[in-house]
Amino acid sequence: MQVDVEHVLTVIEALQPPTVFVDHDNRITISNRPARDMLGGALAGRHYFSVLRQPVILDAIDSVLRGGDSAAAPFITGQDAGETIWQASARALIVAGQRGALVSFEDTTATEEAGQMRRDFVANVSHELRTPLTALIGFIETLGGAARNDPAARDRFLSIMAREANRMNRLVQDLLSLSRVESEERLRPTVRLNPGDLLRSVTVSLGPLLEAQSVTINLEGCADLPDLPGDGDQLCQVFTNLIENAAKYGGFGGTVTITATQIDHEPSMRGPALRIDVRDSGEGIDPIHLPRLTERFYRVDAHRSQDMGGTGLGLAIVKHIINRHRGRLKIESKPGQGSTFSVFLPLG
Repeated sequence: MQVDVEHVLTVIEALQPPTVFVDHDNRITISNRPARDMLGGALAGRHYFSVLRQPVILDAIDSVLRGGDSAAAPFITGQDAGETIWQASARALIVAGQRGALVSFEDTTATEEAGQMRRDFVANVSHELRTPLTALIGFIETLGGAARNDPAARDRFLSIMAREANRMNRLVQDLLSLSRVESEERLRPTVRLNPGDLLRSVTVSLGPLLEAQSVTINLEGCADLPDLPGDGDQLCQVFTNLIENAAKYGGFGGTVTITATQIDHEPSMRGPALRIDVRDSGEGIDPIHLPRLTERFYRVDAHRSQDMGGTGLGLAIVKHIINRHRGRLKIESKPGQGSTFSVFLPLG
């Protein structure tokens, strides 16, 4: 296709994606504002090698300038965590009788990150299931052989097998819960319920665990709370996960304090809200871990978490449920001073 320079300039300036035109002399002669912002200022007259620099995109443009119809290549800007991943597309364009390459950039960062998340998720699930499965297979083989007629060994192995099977069952249940919560995240709850009733119900249901850990529960400000829109089952899951974590990681004989506070105006929610703090008296968490606690399978201490029956998905589930309720989760902790998990829920 042959067009004149003014026509190309008008079209490129109107485009939203970063776009440049490389002429037959390997110079960038036309660029739009997004391209100049992305590539750093004045581009006119510069050799495309000196601007783009990454071999794969240079090869793609060169192939088009040498006679190819089109070519594509990835292009990365920024550094480390601030990287943006682009898909660059180069197409041949005849301008004023001379062959050039029209190069446009599409931001594919979100797509690439989603793909990486899926790959990481599959890898993590595979890893989490491999360990108990390997243990079960090994014990089954042992029970069928050397330990067949050893009652003491058989009882010990069966006990371990039951523990590993329960671990896999918890993982599967948490995966199903996470999938269900994610599928409903955009559906806002409409039923109004009383959070004080939910908190009291959860503490009663956790009675055996609290008794086994000799943990004392203190409920503060949980009487006469106003109703709020919510999914009762999901909010029970939030409070169960947080209180259960506080009881387990707060240490034997510790104290878990649950405090409910009404807020007349919560800026992040632009209106009245309810804040529920779950505070333990444990050893606390190093601040370096706090930003990642709600990531799937992230654990501060993997061995301790597994010994306590954790799957690494509890706080991820909590985060998604709170997001569905248009709320917010805040985590505060310092080593030696315990941890506080605060749930903010809108009252309107």
